[in-house]
Amino acid sequence: MYIATSLDGFIARPDGAIDWLPQGGDDGGGDGGGEDYGYKTFMATVDALVMGRHTYEKVLTFGGWPYGSKPVVVLSSKPVPIAPDITATVEAMSGTPAEVVERLAARGYRHLYLDGGQTIQRFLATGLVDRLIVTRIPVLIGEGIPLFGRVPRDVPLRHVQTRSFPSGLVQSEYEIGPPTGS
Repeated sequence: MYIATSLDGFIARPDGAIDWLPQGGDDGGGDGGGEDYGYKTFMATVDALVMGRHTYEKVLTFGGWPYGSKPVVVLSSKPVPIAPDITATVEAMSGTPAEVVERLAARGYRHLYLDGGQTIQRFLATGLVDRLIVTRIPVLIGEGIPLFGRVPRDVPLRHVQTRSFPSGLVQSEYEIGPPTGS
C-alpha cells in the first residue's frame, strides 16, 4: 500500500473529501511542480491496483484518469459503472481478499497496489499486505476516515526507511513482520 494520511491518522474527511492533501508533486511552493514523493518509482513496480468503490468514485472526480493503462480492480459487492474511456483497464470484482489475490495471481499479477481505507483494512486483517508506505501530511484535520481500523491481532512492522521532504511531508516504509500473539 502507498497512501497519505493527515498527521492525526486520517485518509479523508468524514464525507470523503481530500481537499487537505497537497496537489500532485508539491515541493512546498504550492505549484505542484516538484517532488512526486517516490510515486512514479513505486508505480513502476506495480502490476495492478486494487481499490474500493468509494476510492474509485473519488478518483473519477480528479478530472482525468491518473493510472493510464495500468490494470485497476474496483472491489464492490454491488455493480460498479465503469466510465467508458477506461473500460479497457478497469474492472469490478467481488470476493474476499484471498479470492481477489488468487484471481489476480492467476493472471500473473504479483505486486498489487492497495488503495482505500476499507480495502487496506480488509487485506491487512487477512495478512495479505507485505509492505506499507505511509506519507504523513503536516496537517491536523481533527476527524475523518482513519487509515487503520481494528486488527484481529498485533501486526508487527519492520522499519525500512523514512524520508522527509522540504514541504514537511514525512514518508515511512515498513515491511510486515511475522505474526505475534493470537
